[in-house]
Amino acid sequence: MRRTPEQAEQTRLKVIDAGLRLFSQYGYSGTTLAMIAKDAGMSRGPIYWHFKNKDELFEAVIAYSQTPLQGLVDAARADTPDPVARMSAFIGGWFDLLVEDKRHRQSFEILMNKTELTQRMARTVRRERELTRSIIALFETLIAEAREQNALPAGDPAPALALQTYTFLMGVTQTWLFSPRLFSLRQQKDYFHRKCMASLSMSAD
Repeated sequence: MRRTPEQAEQTRLKVIDAGLRLFSQYGYSGTTLAMIAKDAGMSRGPIYWHFKNKDELFEAVIAYSQTPLQGLVDAARADTPDPVARMSAFIGGWFDLLVEDKRHRQSFEILMNKTELTQRMARTVRRERELTRSIIALFETLIAEAREQNALPAGDPAPALALQTYTFLMGVTQTWLFSPRLFSLRQQKDYFHRKCMASLSMSAD
């Protein structure tokens, strides 16, 4: 019986959701395709309809954290006249994704806390580093544009401030994912958003 595109996509998502659960629990090395198939309630055959091996499935799982962030980058690069608003939208979007998008949150946690950075992870790690560079470059551009418009005061060099902003976001994210009972990101995300934006207006020492 021929599967419809909708049925094929449902199967693919079931496999990815099982991968998200098991990679999060056992890490890459401790998870097998047999475990994923069992968790998804199917044989290994349907997995191979969509992914040629575990590495390819793992990349699809990690894409759930990478692709939405790339979408935020693309949106913030839009030709609008207010770079500060674009920066604020990116930062707010970062926190909203973590709080509202379960797949994004699980994928981010796997990437940060459950991934062994071996040679088999080289392509995934390379994509993540490229995304990191693009986010920092975006911040640098927006900060420079805002200063040209006198929307932000002169201060620390834009590259340093861009890096500081990225590490602030990653620090909050890593802390919360590692110890989610330490604080409620849903309740605190507006606070962190304000603090991150406020740091852009601080003058150099």
